[in-house]
Amino acid sequence: MPWTGSTSGIRRRPLWSDEKTNRNAQIIEFLPGSGMPLHRHVGFELMYVIEGSLTDQFGTLRPGNISYRPNGCVHAATSPNGAIVLAVISGGNEPAEEIGDSPQPEFYVPEDQAWIEAPSGIRSKQIVADENANWTVGIRRYPEGVAAPRHRHDGDELLFVIEGESMDDSGTTTPGNMSYMPHGTEHTFETRTGATVLTVEWGRKEPLPA
Repeated sequence: MPWTGSTSGIRRRPLWSDEKTNRNAQIIEFLPGSGMPLHRHVGFELMYVIEGSLTDQFGTLRPGNISYRPNGCVHAATSPNGAIVLAVISGGNEPAEEIGDSPQPEFYVPEDQAWIEAPSGIRSKQIVADENANWTVGIRRYPEGVAAPRHRHDGDELLFVIEGESMDDSGTTTPGNMSYMPHGTEHTFETRTGATVLTVEWGRKEPLPA
């Protein structure tokens, strides 16, 4: 998918958007020395760092780290050596002059969290669960050859493949790529190689008869 340029040293690769809910997902590349001035989030933002590092007033994000910025969060950002991140955004942002008492972001280092293992062998880590945003964010690791029974999505889901590959009725998703399951999707899921994925879910899943 094509990059869209920017004069501030930042370019974006739009992956998905939904005008009705004002949600979007994009890959953002920060060139060395680039950044964003102080701004306020009007909505919610999730960032997963693919490579490089990104720094703001609250800390530094490195590869595999995740940040969650709630509605109203104010910050600037800079990347001295460059970075590539996956961003999932619900809303937008506006210029700001000070941080003040705005809500602070939450930073996560998934590798420091313990896996929760299901009887099927699937392991998971819940990263964010926000009732106001009506979403949950997690990392799942599927063992080789695992398959999920047919189910229906009662809400949207984005699935970003970190390693391995995932397969469903519509095709195969490989590392660095994303699949989108809109509300009402009915499908199965399997992985022949095993897979580690980042999931962003609105709503829940309902099992369907075999």
